[in-house]
Amino acid sequence: MANPHESELHYPLADTLPAAGTTLEVAPGVRWVRMQLPFALDHINLWLLEDRIDGVDGWTIVDCGITNAATQAAWEQVFANELGGRPVLRVIATHMHPDHIGLAHWLTQRWQCALWISATDFNVARISSQSTTGFGGERAAAFFASHGLTDPGAVAKVRARANYYAGMVPKVPASFRRLMDGMRLVIGGREWHCIAGYGHAPEHIALHCGEMDVAPNTPVASAPQQGGAPEPGAARRAGVLISGDMVLPRISTNVSVYDVEPESNPLTLYLDSLARYESLPGSTLVLPSHGKPFIGLQPRIRQLREHHEHRLADVMAACRERACHAADLLPVLFKRQLDLHQTTFAMGESVAHLHALWFGGRLARECGGDGVWRFRAAA
Repeated sequence: MANPHESELHYPLADTLPAAGTTLEVAPGVRWVRMQLPFALDHINLWLLEDRIDGVDGWTIVDCGITNAATQAAWEQVFANELGGRPVLRVIATHMHPDHIGLAHWLTQRWQCALWISATDFNVARISSQSTTGFGGERAAAFFASHGLTDPGAVAKVRARANYYAGMVPKVPASFRRLMDGMRLVIGGREWHCIAGYGHAPEHIALHCGEMDVAPNTPVASAPQQGGAPEPGAARRAGVLISGDMVLPRISTNVSVYDVEPESNPLTLYLDSLARYESLPGSTLVLPSHGKPFIGLQPRIRQLREHHEHRLADVMAACRERACHAADLLPVLFKRQLDLHQTTFAMGESVAHLHALWFGGRLARECGGDGVWRFRAAA
């Protein structure tokens, strides 16, 4: 569903998308690759950055796509037609979710290069590729049942997805280069600043470059004026933010509680993390993992905050009427029909909203005789 305030955002490339197996330049030395996903969210954006390491000219890949034959074939097309004969010198994964790290092992082996990622996400990916956590299997089924997902069919389907993560991330590289918050990377002669974010993934790393000069004849030469109208003009210094999944233009980022950390408070972590991006220039070109490149970072962050404030208010209102478990709140938080894949994420998000209010002292919880956690307004 489109964001109701989408008029506040400016899409410099309008509806232009890179075709499968091709790239589209969105800023000097930055190319957009788009791969298909077999979900309702049917694509992921990946990025190629011109680079030079140890005197060798080549490319850095940011994010990988899931492991399947179609994604590998699309990458092979890119390698054959889009790299200008230059090699891939490194692979960066913003975080450990399958669509971001799935093909990292294949890519790093094919090009004999290193994976760069936060240490937390590297190790969670290694654990998850060997024993699925959060996304399916016995522990996930038991966790969701403890929050009210008791329909036998749904629980059986979650239990049966024990190989869900490993099916898309069958292997993780044996070694990695560590990315940390505040770290500076020189890529293609430009400095990129690592910004850690929490709540969506254990230690998500976004990349910001404030040194990007955009010429007036490129697609991103226009900055939004008041109200989002484009302003043509001279070249400008327009920073670029590879935001990963932390800031998306049309949908809200999934923020979930999973069985591996059952009493976590990821929504508070996520909302706190958004402050790390608010000080970036308003002209920043945001390159998200899903959706289209856009300008309007600060309005989008405000929209995301307002979205969660409204959802938290809805949850609070429901829990004032009666004690609720997370499954009770699915129709409150999600107005559309959910498939199993979406239900898993929706349950995690429902628990996350409950936990934000519980940790904040606004809700109290109790475990009933049926083993299900229910939350009510605190006295």
